[in-house]
Amino acid sequence: MTHDTDILIVGGGLNGPALALALAQGGFRVTVIDARPAPARAEAGFDGRAYALAIASRRLLGMIGVWPSVADKVQPILQIKASDGLPGTGPAPFFLTFDHTEIEEGPMGFMLEDRHLYAAFLAAMAAQPNIRLLSGETVIAQDITAGGATVTLASGETVTARLLIGCDGRGSGTATRAGIRRSGWGYGQTALVTAIHHDAPHHGIAHQYFLPGGPLAILPLHGGHHSSIVWSEDATAAAAIQGLRDADYLAALRPRFGDFLGDIALAGDRFTYPLSLSLAQSFIAPRLALVGDAAHGVHPIAGQGLNLGLRDVGALAQVVIEAARRGEDIGAPDVLDRYQRWRRFDATALALGMDTVNRIFSNDNPILRMGRDLGMGLVNAVPSLRRTFIRQAAGLSGDLPKLLAGQPI
Repeated sequence: MTHDTDILIVGGGLNGPALALALAQGGFRVTVIDARPAPARAEAGFDGRAYALAIASRRLLGMIGVWPSVADKVQPILQIKASDGLPGTGPAPFFLTFDHTEIEEGPMGFMLEDRHLYAAFLAAMAAQPNIRLLSGETVIAQDITAGGATVTLASGETVTARLLIGCDGRGSGTATRAGIRRSGWGYGQTALVTAIHHDAPHHGIAHQYFLPGGPLAILPLHGGHHSSIVWSEDATAAAAIQGLRDADYLAALRPRFGDFLGDIALAGDRFTYPLSLSLAQSFIAPRLALVGDAAHGVHPIAGQGLNLGLRDVGALAQVVIEAARRGEDIGAPDVLDRYQRWRRFDATALALGMDTVNRIFSNDNPILRMGRDLGMGLVNAVPSLRRTFIRQAAGLSGDLPKLLAGQPI
C-alpha cells in the first residue's frame, strides 16, 4: 500500500500540533487535519482563555521548539492557594499553600493564553517541511486496512497513512468511526470562563476556592493585573449567570471572588463549557491511537487537561519513534499497545481522582466540610506532603516520557 503521509493526525487544536512537531523531528511525514481555519484563531485578540502548563509540559514545548516563541508571554505560577469557603464569607481557617521554592525545578507552572500558544504552534508547523496542515477540512469517513488508514475529507480529497491519530476532542469522530465507545457522566455543572482586570497585582499566585456550587479558580496572567477565571456552578445557576448583563455578572462574581485584588472589571469575552467525565474504553484500535480529550476528558478542577494530553503526546511520539528505529511497523498492534499500557492507567487514575475531589468539595455538607478542611490543614502542616502534591501538580512524578523530562527521543 502506498501512503500519502506516514502519520495522519485528525485535530489541530493543541495536542495535534504538538504531536506533529514531535513526530516530524523523528523523521516522519505528518499531515494534520484541522476543521477550523487557522488564521482566525491565530490572529484572535485577548479573550482570557489560558492554560496552566506544568513544568513537564514546558519541557516538552522546549524540546519541540515552541517554548522560545512564548517564553516572554507566560506568567510563572509562584504560589497556589486552595481553600474552602462560602460566597461572601471568605475562606475557611484551614487552607493549602504551595510555594515554588519548595521544589528545585523553579516555578510550579506557567499560565499562557490560548492565542499565543496556538500561534506559536502554527508558526512552528509552517517552518517544519515534514508537516502538511490542512485547515478548514473535516473528515467524513475513514477506512482501516492491514496496510494503513485512509480518510475521506468533505472536500472529496482522500489521504492515506501508516497510522491514524485522533486528537479531535471529547466528541472524537475518529474514535466513533473506529467503534470505540466511551464511559462517563455529566457533573450537572457548567464552567463560566472569562478574564478580569484587577487593581492590585496578583504576584503570580493562583487561587482555588472550593464553593458549594463548584470550584472557582483565579489564575494569574502575564502583566500582573489580569487573571483568568474558571468558575464552576450548578448548570441551571450558570445558565442564569451567563445570561446576565456584564455589570450583573460582576455583581454575582464579587461575593465569591472577594476584595483581595481590589476592584475588578471584565476584561475578556465570556464563555461557558458543560463539565463531564469522558473516558474512551480503549485508547487504541487497528492502525489508530487516541490522544488528549479524544481519549480522556477530565474535570478542570486542577487545570490538568492540557498537561494530561501533552503526556500522551510525549508517550506516543516516543513509542512510535523508537519502534521505527527498531524497524517495526509503527501501526502494529503490539506497538500501539505499548502506548496504551503506558498512558491509560495514569490518565484514568487522574480523571477519577479529579472526579472524587469535585464530589467531595462541591457541596455544603457540614460533615464533609469539616473533613476536607482538616485534611487541607494536615497537608499544609506537613512539608513532605506539600512537596509531594507540588511535584504531582508540576508533572514531575510518575513514568515521564523523555520529552517531558527535557530529553531528546
